[in-house]
Amino acid sequence: MMCNDARLLVHAYLDDELDAAQSVAITRHMQGCASCAANYADYVQLHKSLKQPSLYRRAPSALREQWSTSTSMPAPSRNRVTVRRAPTALAMAAGFAAALLLAAPLWVYTSSQRNAETNQVIGEAVSSHIRSMQPEHLMDVVSTDQHTVKPWFDGKLDFSPKVKDLAGEGFPLVGGRLDALDGHSVAALIYKRHLHIINLYQWPDSSAASSEEASQWRGYNVIRWTASNMRYVAVSDVNEGELQQFVLAFQNDAATPPMR
Repeated sequence: MMCNDARLLVHAYLDDELDAAQSVAITRHMQGCASCAANYADYVQLHKSLKQPSLYRRAPSALREQWSTSTSMPAPSRNRVTVRRAPTALAMAAGFAAALLLAAPLWVYTSSQRNAETNQVIGEAVSSHIRSMQPEHLMDVVSTDQHTVKPWFDGKLDFSPKVKDLAGEGFPLVGGRLDALDGHSVAALIYKRHLHIINLYQWPDSSAASSEEASQWRGYNVIRWTASNMRYVAVSDVNEGELQQFVLAFQNDAATPPMR
């Protein structure tokens, strides 16, 4: 784990919101990084200080009494007029409101649920990307040859992942590993862009319609898309334009040379 990652996760670590793997990673990092450990100690002290009873101030009795009086008395009004609604009009209004509620389309709930699931997948992918930066966590198979990486997944997954060598486009393949996202075993392909790492996750999903969406999460760029009953998520700290260039290169079938 790098210092930048630790700074992103330190608040969640303090509030015990990280999963076990992330907690262990940031703990180990702070054991070897005096700067991050001191930063964390400052946050701990601030957290404790904000809980001190001495910070609590009780409102003066006069103010509390004035507030209670003002909220309990109705505001004066001039020429107060009582308007009586016809029972029929009220019934019609109530019926119209009920009809609107009953006619509310199901997609409102479905869309909200879909957004929550999407955020969960993106969050898991970014967390996996951060974990992969730890020593000996990046790759299970180390190779720049797609014909070595692709067969390595045989028997380890119930699908054959799409593997491409994109060195000609400036994104060389360097290896792969097994991972898990959204409750699925996934293939994680590792590419490089200069000194940056790109994790590309893929797994089958016959229910997903073709789509593509770019977003940011914890400072990382994420592009997810679906095609040919497969879901893909690309994560990296490269800028969005370069990550989009990588995705286009991977999607371009012409970039894949014939099997030898």
